[in-house]
Amino acid sequence: MTNLYDALGVPTAAPDRIFAWLPEGKEITYADLAANSARYANAMAECGVKPGDRVAVQAEKCIEMLFIYLASLRLGAVFLPANPAYTLRELEHILRDAEPALLVCAPETRAELEGEETVSGLRIETLDSSGGGSLAELAARSSESFVTCERAGDDLAALLYTSGTTGRPKGVMLTHGNLASNAFTLKECWAFASDDRLLHALPIFHTHGLFVATNVTLAAGASLIFLPRFSLPEVLDALGRATVMMGVPTFYIRLLGEPAFDRDKAASVRLFISGSAPLSADVHREFAERTGHAILERYGMTETNMNTSNPYRGERRAGTVGFPLPGVSIRITDLESGRLMEPGEVGMIEIAGPNVFKGYWNMPEKSAEEFRGEYFISGDLGLIDEDGYVHIVGRGKDLIISGGFNIYPAEVEEAIDEIPQVRESAVIGVPHPDLGEGVIAVVAPMDKGFADVSALEEALAGKLARFKQPRKFAFVDELPRNAMGKIQKAVLRERFADAFAHSEEHSL
Repeated sequence: MTNLYDALGVPTAAPDRIFAWLPEGKEITYADLAANSARYANAMAECGVKPGDRVAVQAEKCIEMLFIYLASLRLGAVFLPANPAYTLRELEHILRDAEPALLVCAPETRAELEGEETVSGLRIETLDSSGGGSLAELAARSSESFVTCERAGDDLAALLYTSGTTGRPKGVMLTHGNLASNAFTLKECWAFASDDRLLHALPIFHTHGLFVATNVTLAAGASLIFLPRFSLPEVLDALGRATVMMGVPTFYIRLLGEPAFDRDKAASVRLFISGSAPLSADVHREFAERTGHAILERYGMTETNMNTSNPYRGERRAGTVGFPLPGVSIRITDLESGRLMEPGEVGMIEIAGPNVFKGYWNMPEKSAEEFRGEYFISGDLGLIDEDGYVHIVGRGKDLIISGGFNIYPAEVEEAIDEIPQVRESAVIGVPHPDLGEGVIAVVAPMDKGFADVSALEEALAGKLARFKQPRKFAFVDELPRNAMGKIQKAVLRERFADAFAHSEEHSL
């Protein structure tokens, strides 16, 4: 195994080939990519970064972040992207834990950090939203020649911190081998080629936008249409030049809400891919009816990158995440005993393969707890049906046990989302004095102001067993989501924690 930078083929790509089109019309060739990654590698080396050191970056999305990512690989350093929405306190936790040699952040963040004990002795350089800043200035003065550091497959390439929705963020250690195996597997599974143009509107502090979108593009010698964020007008304008789009379900929901989005707008695109959060079967069906395209849903996580995918050629089954990727093994086990479950039975999803991370940074005991032999215990509940398709039922922490019965939120949400008056829903369990947990459905209706509980109860009566039906409904304009579009059920559980404490009314 060579350095991931070399493995992805940047040094051998046709130098004049376009790597990225930027919104302002600027083009970045593969030659530019090699030269700029060298400049940043030299600049970071001048800042004292050595092989094995962590390089933390908290900045708004810009092409320079990808230069820094590749420069970190070339240096043999460990790239650590941080969500730009993190507060100073959240960033300081990561800095204390990872102890990076260099922090690259917005100028205002550097000003806020000055004098903090956390950053005592830490080299801090800046990168602003337009790609300028002190590190960019240092790179501009640096050589565009750099000898890439040799790395073994087991050497760390990146350290990504979990979102922290269930506790303090944990550092996920990803190796050059992990990332290379996933990039080339996905390139083959999704038929990426050098003439592909990927519409990239995802953030790049996360596995989806950084490793899936960027690494697969590099592995194929393909190109990015690089947008700083998801903007409906910009995405609609760019679709006519794209052959592939990767997004989260929110992207596709917003496209469907735009009357101008039709079959003609999607005509040049050969593949729409969705991930990072569950895609409802209703959105899948409506998208297919509107565009003629079946969205390809896949399943991944920070600790493993991608695990499964619906087929590129073959039936993309709504409500499933497809089959295990080549080289990846997935099994379903009993939550308590660990015994293997039969097809169709719900249990814990466990994953083994070259994509699975090395462990959690500075947490050897936690790392050991999360593995059963070579299999990583994902924390996700699911099943494998008779045809081999993997279904995600929900997170283990989201399982509701009411009156001794197991209730899987995804099943209830699917039934609710099929009701015409409902745009989307989230089902949670909160403390109940008699049942242990009571089921609450938090509903974002199609029309603001809709709150007809009787209509929802009537629609669900023939779809779900009584014990699965929500005992209360709450109506909201929008469900809370994190930066990757995942519904924040922990926020909802906290908000409605006392729902059954005093009243048995059906609506909140």
